[in-house]
Amino acid sequence: MRAVVFAYHNVGDRCLRVLHARGVDVALVVTHRDRPDETIWFRRVADTAAELALPVRYCEDPSEPALADAVREARPDIIFSFYYRSLIPMSVLGLAPRGGFNMHGSLLPKYRGRVPVNWAVLHGESETGATLHAMREKPDAGDIVDQTAVPILPDDTAREVFDKVTVAAEQTLWRVLPAMMAGQTPRRANVLSEGSYFGGRRPDDGRIDWHQPATAVYNLIRAVAPPYPGAFTDVAGRRLVVASARRPHAGELPSAGFPASIPAGASAGRQPGLHVIDNRIVGVCGDGGLIVVRELRDGDIPIQAERLLLLLQSPSPSVAP
Repeated sequence: MRAVVFAYHNVGDRCLRVLHARGVDVALVVTHRDRPDETIWFRRVADTAAELALPVRYCEDPSEPALADAVREARPDIIFSFYYRSLIPMSVLGLAPRGGFNMHGSLLPKYRGRVPVNWAVLHGESETGATLHAMREKPDAGDIVDQTAVPILPDDTAREVFDKVTVAAEQTLWRVLPAMMAGQTPRRANVLSEGSYFGGRRPDDGRIDWHQPATAVYNLIRAVAPPYPGAFTDVAGRRLVVASARRPHAGELPSAGFPASIPAGASAGRQPGLHVIDNRIVGVCGDGGLIVVRELRDGDIPIQAERLLLLLQSPSPSVAP
């Protein structure tokens, strides 16, 4: 089987390696250039392609006529998309007789669309996964080929869940690829009415509303924790990022880097927001629930309890009309 592969990120790296290990003839790899505003914490697919001696092409707009010419010249039987950021036009997918297939980071039909792992953590899901599906004109809407579920534990960050989803994607492709190579690709309906669709997220969407219940605030912190931009709050004119946090658990014992539970009733009489309690940074939420902040940052500078206390006691900065 001869393939053209559109790929990016860790899922692109691992799935490209699966194709190579299974003996698929990858005639062309299409990927993205690094963006200057992006934190590169993941594997570069261009490096993977170079390691595997595969031809690579950069492309941000797959509707470019030059790309269609390159795909046509590669003569693929099949096209794969592994976390490539752009929607591939049907005119390009039509150049592969066996069609095109995309690896999506959720259990379709749930969480169609952008950044599905972050949305799943934000909504407090206990499970997500990876789904290989046929590509259609509408995103994440084609028949399901196979999928693998992974758990989301209560304290998992989006990065930790994404690592699990990457393994799930690798397992899914490895399991189903022999049938696909034999021309026996399994399919089942992707019933969109039983799922959901979400758009992309912006860094400004990470603003914490401390009036929300503690569960909602904690899920936001987990969903956008570094290497993502981080959940943030403003104190004395400074944007402070809650890079790491925990919910206090009843009867929790002291441990390295995390002291014993906050005293009962610590939120009583306190307004929602950041506070310093027993020399610890704590977020008080709208339902009286608490968030213990393990790492608070002002840009690249860590903020300790003493520094936060000074900021909290500072007069609010004047705001120009």
